[in-house]
Amino acid sequence: MSSLAVELVAADRKVWEGEADMVVARTVDGELGILPGHTPLLGVLVEGQIRIKAGDGTHTATVDGGFLSVDRDKVIIVAEAVDASQIPA
Repeated sequence: MSSLAVELVAADRKVWEGEADMVVARTVDGELGILPGHTPLLGVLVEGQIRIKAGDGTHTATVDGGFLSVDRDKVIIVAEAVDASQIPA
């Protein structure tokens, strides 16, 4: 099974970058689960948690809103502020 290349970016820094099996985020249209092979999309995030599921477990970050871009198994999450204290460096 292929994986997703994920970048989690705050306004002032790249917070986390790595491979994931699945990304779950809350958008203005509801909760969205992204798996490899997902169709391209641009989603507007609402305040809440981002869950990044990888081989070593599930990592959670809290964002204050922002947007999410999916294209060719690459997921980019951009937010003004990100609390990634539960994501290992």
